[in-house]
Amino acid sequence: MRLPAFLLVAPLLSAAQPNLLLITADDLGLMLGCYGDRAVRTPNLDALAARGRLFENAYVAQASCSPSRSAMFTGLYPHANGQYGLLNADAGFELHEPLRRQTIPALLKQHGYRTGILGKLHVGPEASFPFDERLRVDTRDVRAAAAEAGKFLRGAGPFFFMANYSDPHVQGRSPRPPAEAFPTQYKGVPDTPLKVGEVPPLPFQEVATAEQVERVTQYYNAVMRFDAAVGLLLAELAAAGHADDTVILLVGDHGPPFFRGKTTCYEGGVKVPMLAVWPGVFAAGERTPALVSTVDLLPTLLDAAGVPAPAGLHGRSLRHTLTPDKHREFLATEFHFHGATPFYPRRTIRDSRYKLIHNLRAGQARPTTGIDGDAAYLMGQKPPYAGTRVGKAFERAANPPEFELYDLQADPWEFEDLSADPAHASTLERLRAALLEWRRSTSDPLLDDAGFSAMAAREKPNTPKAAKKKSSTK
Repeated sequence: MRLPAFLLVAPLLSAAQPNLLLITADDLGLMLGCYGDRAVRTPNLDALAARGRLFENAYVAQASCSPSRSAMFTGLYPHANGQYGLLNADAGFELHEPLRRQTIPALLKQHGYRTGILGKLHVGPEASFPFDERLRVDTRDVRAAAAEAGKFLRGAGPFFFMANYSDPHVQGRSPRPPAEAFPTQYKGVPDTPLKVGEVPPLPFQEVATAEQVERVTQYYNAVMRFDAAVGLLLAELAAAGHADDTVILLVGDHGPPFFRGKTTCYEGGVKVPMLAVWPGVFAAGERTPALVSTVDLLPTLLDAAGVPAPAGLHGRSLRHTLTPDKHREFLATEFHFHGATPFYPRRTIRDSRYKLIHNLRAGQARPTTGIDGDAAYLMGQKPPYAGTRVGKAFERAANPPEFELYDLQADPWEFEDLSADPAHASTLERLRAALLEWRRSTSDPLLDDAGFSAMAAREKPNTPKAAKKKSSTK
């Protein structure tokens, strides 16, 4: 497998280097006030957005925790960095050996940064992430988490600190009742939880059964707890005297743990909030439609620190979004595994309006229809949803065709597949060509039979049907 070449740089420290704070939320979609959600209450996140730049079209590389975080840490898509699925999956997914010295903490430590992490890492091997301090605390206990973070933030600088919060991920094993999966309150937070009747169905599901509305409401309460966590963390940053000399990046690691969200390539899974406060670069209250990705986080942090970026990265500094003619024309996402099964690889590409999904094993295997206890797929097979646009979209997600095409301007949550519509044939072909070019330019191992077979062999051996080879270069 061909890997990118990297440029090793000598340690260098500038007195002007800012502090760096990267905040992630587990399973956070666009359910924030600053992104237009009218049900949720997220005053701290909304205030953070008002301080800097909000990215209207931000995407993860893969909507699964470990692969998503691997892209943040390396600036490379999972198909190139080796973290194809969850770290704790039976298949033993982890970063390729040549990349283990090129992660964010490893590079910044070479340039004089003190490094720390709060909460989960979930990318392997752990030695690839030489943080000076690992703060192990229950991050749902937002007050305790902030207190621990404050100790690190008051230390000598410059520092890189990564704060990873468990909310709004489900709690415990699935399936569980909604109030157990997403606790209404955790040690009193949020102080005023939302009640059933105050939260609408998720826009990428539109399922309004009593059970699902309760589940979504509880998820929103977990989002509000994350908002409180961010407020407390930023208060600690200010108390440490670093409110104005810190670059702050905030993202969700992928979308909500609901069908057609997490573990899919639909917008509900791959589109996430991204907020950036970069003193002297981004002005307050800015919004941009630029297509950006979490592969851009490593190059952005290195840019802010004045550290040369390794060669061959798939991402680029978010500074490029200041200049419209430098915006991406296309942006890609992908999927391989969540656990060790099923192997259902996908590749997607979008432009400013349309999005193409290529399901590389269509007709040979099926993706999972359940995630973290969500039963929406089963609900969609019954009245009043069976046979409706919702039911049909659910069936398509459960057994996708090889290609799916969506008009994100007219249909932002992908209910109407246009891939077989003759009126959109030219758009389909244009995006197919762009996707193939992206796959070739990033050395996608699934473009050839040997690479496809090698990755398929990582699937658990008790899978009912072995993966068939398919180069999918068309």
